[in-house]
Amino acid sequence: MNSAAIANTLAAAGRAPSRAWARVRSALAPWLLPIVLLLAWEVSARAGWLSSRILPEPLAVATAFWTLAASGELWEHLSTSLWRAASGFAVGAGLGLALGLLTGSFRQAETLLDTTLQMVRNIPALALIPLVILWFGIDETAKLFLLAVGVFFPVYLNTFHGIRATDAGLIEMAKSYGLKGWPLYRDVILPGALPSILVGVRFSLGLVWVLLIVAETISAQAGIGYMTMNAREFLQTDVVLVGILLYAILGKLADLVARALERRLLRWNPAYS
Repeated sequence: MNSAAIANTLAAAGRAPSRAWARVRSALAPWLLPIVLLLAWEVSARAGWLSSRILPEPLAVATAFWTLAASGELWEHLSTSLWRAASGFAVGAGLGLALGLLTGSFRQAETLLDTTLQMVRNIPALALIPLVILWFGIDETAKLFLLAVGVFFPVYLNTFHGIRATDAGLIEMAKSYGLKGWPLYRDVILPGALPSILVGVRFSLGLVWVLLIVAETISAQAGIGYMTMNAREFLQTDVVLVGILLYAILGKLADLVARALERRLLRWNPAYS
């Protein structure tokens, strides 16, 4: 091995730890602010600046979390909420995707459906609660309906917009190469609309947790929302905070899943690689 090769090897060995350290810093940076806030919260609680009835210290919240987890109560509520969120999202997002593709692809379908859907979109999902209870009672169907309605419109609107915003020049170029019908739709229009569709999916994945806590106040017997509301009745502020933090963590995990989906499905796009 000559001197140049040795120098290159040593330089590469020197760069490896710096790259690893950069990756660690990049992974930790988003968590810096939450950690600082947590420390400030703990210090404020220990100093007596915060009343334990209003905001218990993080250690008390962690103890409540551990007690609920050890008794198995937490996992029961968590699994129930996850099932509701997944089911409501699957129904609402599935219908939103299907109708968005339909109205985005066919002018006749847009003429027939879009005006009605836009009117329904402006009705707040929470305003439907009394009607939903009359229609479905207080069982699971009412909760899933509210979740599905809430996540439907972000996916529908972004799918419609994505189809219509596909580069017309790209479509014309594909047609000039003889591409038409389903192959044109599959290979050009759908990939062009995919970034917008995934924005709708990402927004809906965050929205579903907001709607879930409201849906679980409709005579639920299990779920994080039920656990939180039940704790409020008994002034268990630490358990209330456990429920709120669980929603925050689940929302963050859902966002990470959406971003991973973007990176995988849009790896051909330099903006997402």
